[in-house]
Amino acid sequence: MPAIIYVLAFTGGFVIMSLELLGGRVLAPYFGSSIYVWGSIITVFMLSLALGYLFGGRLSLHRPSLTRFGLIFAVAAVLLYPLVYMAEPLMVWIFERVEDPRYGSLLAAGFLFILPTVIMGMISPYSVRLLVASTHESGQVAGRLYFVSTMGSALGTLATSFYFVLWFEMNTILTLLAGALLLMAGIAFAAGRLQDVP
Repeated sequence: MPAIIYVLAFTGGFVIMSLELLGGRVLAPYFGSSIYVWGSIITVFMLSLALGYLFGGRLSLHRPSLTRFGLIFAVAAVLLYPLVYMAEPLMVWIFERVEDPRYGSLLAAGFLFILPTVIMGMISPYSVRLLVASTHESGQVAGRLYFVSTMGSALGTLATSFYFVLWFEMNTILTLLAGALLLMAGIAFAAGRLQDVP
């Protein structure tokens, strides 16, 4: 099932970058769109992805399977969707208590995006583990996988910045991203069951 794993990795990259771009739009009404705000968003995403890579690598050592891979997508969707309802009240709460836009935006970005991004960061290392059959091909597999994932990130960046923000409201885009993660979870679960059939 290598093709399915590449599709899952591509979608993971797409959603991560789409969410990161949306982060700027979510924070802008309260903290503006200065370099401080973008610095906060990028820092939160980079640190969250770093943790996700670490945890994903560790998780992949324990009986890796497509079914467990699907759980990563399902958990990411469950953590991402509440942003539709939580983002604005949380922005108001932080904005009223933290006057400095640097620390306010950093705190807000942390509360909103750390958990779903850490979980999505687990996708890439787990994908590598599922695809690597022998150590001598691990470098090639990892390179190909990161190529696919980064292409997904590039497309997510363009699609969100050029089209989604023009066509849809913020909450609609967040709902679509959560739906895409759930769809990928369903595909992984189905593929895992087929793989288990003798």
